[in-house]
Amino acid sequence: MLSVNEALEKILATIVPLEVIRVPLGESLGMTLAEDIHSSIDLPSFDKALMDGYAVKIDDIVNGSATLRVIEVITAGNIPTKTIAPGEASQIMTGAPLPQGADAVIKVEDTQRDGDNVVIKTTSPTSNTNIIRRGTSVRVGGRVLRSGMNLNCARIGALAELGHDEVSVQRRPRVAILATGDELVPIDQTPGPGQIRNSNESMLAVQIQAAGGIPVPLGIARDDRDILKAAIVRGLECDMLVLSGGVSAGTLDLVPSSLADAGVREVFHKVQMKPGKPIWFGTGRGPTGSVCHVFGLPGNPVSSLVCFELFVRTAIRRLMAIDPATPQAVVGQLEHDYSTRSDRPTYHPAQLNWTADGLAVTLVPWHGSSDLCGTVAANGMAYLPGEARQYRVGDCLETYAW
Repeated sequence: MLSVNEALEKILATIVPLEVIRVPLGESLGMTLAEDIHSSIDLPSFDKALMDGYAVKIDDIVNGSATLRVIEVITAGNIPTKTIAPGEASQIMTGAPLPQGADAVIKVEDTQRDGDNVVIKTTSPTSNTNIIRRGTSVRVGGRVLRSGMNLNCARIGALAELGHDEVSVQRRPRVAILATGDELVPIDQTPGPGQIRNSNESMLAVQIQAAGGIPVPLGIARDDRDILKAAIVRGLECDMLVLSGGVSAGTLDLVPSSLADAGVREVFHKVQMKPGKPIWFGTGRGPTGSVCHVFGLPGNPVSSLVCFELFVRTAIRRLMAIDPATPQAVVGQLEHDYSTRSDRPTYHPAQLNWTADGLAVTLVPWHGSSDLCGTVAANGMAYLPGEARQYRVGDCLETYAW
């Protein structure tokens, strides 16, 4: 049976990124830039003031004091019309172009207006005080963003500043979701005897969105080979198909054999972990011949949640060329004593809170892979190696936020 790391390596070795497309800048959040971006202008494109105040010649200020004649008011968006001569100053607003002859800006708090004059009293300023010079951020031709960067708010803002209303990115994957089982009913129905609501579809859909994918819910497939195979074939039209349920060893766990009937090749089945041991991964092709990567997740909801965060999220990030694709652990300190006897590595739901002393970890009370309500106090999971152990307050644990 594979370890979690071995399973992740097989996923990365199997999946290649999707094709590059052009999208409007406003739709690119969370996507991976597929081109280097160079500046066509100097940034800033002119010398400008960093504060409201007065543009001056620094030699006019002796021991932090001066009285200067105000010759002009310069607001942002307007061009100075006068050159600063000795004994003169221009009132200037934040972001406005610096007038010729000035080499510093004295902030307004260090000044007092007296008719046509301004009285300056400040600590000794130096040349370039409260000024940003042309090209300080980047010169014409300089690289601002590199291919492979994930586009966040600041990077999208930089692209807008450079005039890019469209951008080349790795395409978002379409991820089909198929819940399986005779026991499932839609979430807007009251379950009958022995039935449960299809909670996994809603949970997986938002996990897919959070990871950057586009969820495509396919509803519920009953425990019937023909029905299940037909639903799988529909799912293979997407870049990825995620099934929940039917991957264990029960009489009606039909997913592995139905996937094989649909031409999906198994890469691995079962991973040494808790919850989520029965997870299945493979690849197939849709009706048009396009590749579809397939995950069979256990039906118990916490198993599905954990397997998605470890494996499916990795696959989505790989498809979008996000680096690193694999989960990145953050070490935190346990807030309480805890005893475990599990023989498998366990990903235990946990509450993760940043404090002045670092990341604090609280393992939430949890009754196993079917206990989804037990996870509502959690915002992540903590990794516990597969061994009997008594943990103490302050012990370090690897954690993963979700």
